[in-house]
Amino acid sequence: MILSALYDVPAPAKLNLFLHVTGRRPDSYHLLQSVFRFIDLCDYLDFEVRPDGQIVCESPLAGLSSDDDLVVKAARALQLATGVKLGAQIQYRKAIPSGGGLGGGSSDAASTLIALNRLWKTGLSRAELMRLALPLGADVPVFVFGQNAFAQGVGEDLQRVELGNAGYVVVQPAQHVATGQVFSDPDLTRNTKSIIITDFAEWQKLADNRLRLAQPAGLNVIGTSQENGVRPLYGWNDLQPIVLARYPIVKQVYNLLLELGVMPRMTGSGACLFVEFVTSEHAQAFQQKIVAKIACYGNDSTKVVSNTWVCSGLQEHPLYHWLNS
Repeated sequence: MILSALYDVPAPAKLNLFLHVTGRRPDSYHLLQSVFRFIDLCDYLDFEVRPDGQIVCESPLAGLSSDDDLVVKAARALQLATGVKLGAQIQYRKAIPSGGGLGGGSSDAASTLIALNRLWKTGLSRAELMRLALPLGADVPVFVFGQNAFAQGVGEDLQRVELGNAGYVVVQPAQHVATGQVFSDPDLTRNTKSIIITDFAEWQKLADNRLRLAQPAGLNVIGTSQENGVRPLYGWNDLQPIVLARYPIVKQVYNLLLELGVMPRMTGSGACLFVEFVTSEHAQAFQQKIVAKIACYGNDSTKVVSNTWVCSGLQEHPLYHWLNS
């Protein structure tokens, strides 16, 4: 007998529009600054309440034990924090690739916290769930926060940021990147100068104004043109040079995109690369160019590109209104 259930609960992916490493704490955690943007590429989870207190999760990830699954860890953390005696039967379907820098595991954990808080009627606020989220992983709190965000510290300091509508092409190289190895690399710079949120907001406003002025003439302004609709991106990703130097397939895909006339940006610690466009229509047109480019290279290119997606930027997390702030 099913007590209550929630099906097809979304867990969206994220992009790091920039990612600066500004320092390192004595406990070896890195200090970061980034802007997180949610996109409409989602995993989906099903939850059924169990009366016996057991957390049973059927993971789609081969070789992942239940104890190591962030979804299970999130459910158990909520149980422990609230003393709830109920359990859950959980299934989920992956669309977000693992090891791609898109935050799929973190997003799954956050949606688990939000959904079970609702199903179990534990009544925790957004702030309380965010405190539970941080020990699960640095990216988990932003998905509970539920809004596109300027992030500082190790992921706990979040401020809402206004982002306009945009389309994205996300490209997955056929290579898994190990986050720990990237952050421990001796060549990683850890001294990028800190910014404030208004630096990003003012730059974005200036870029948009220049884009509007350039569009009638079709001029190429700071990486943007009327023809291809590419939008410029603020800053850079400090992890990107490390990944490009250490992971040859990611570098191949990066070069393929350069040949198509764009400057791709890596999200998170990789491996996925993305390009931001003014509209989803521009993004779809560029995705077709990627497909054509791969076809020109023949079978060898299919070994370096695993997948491509055209995504729209979200203004907020799909579950944002499931929590009281």
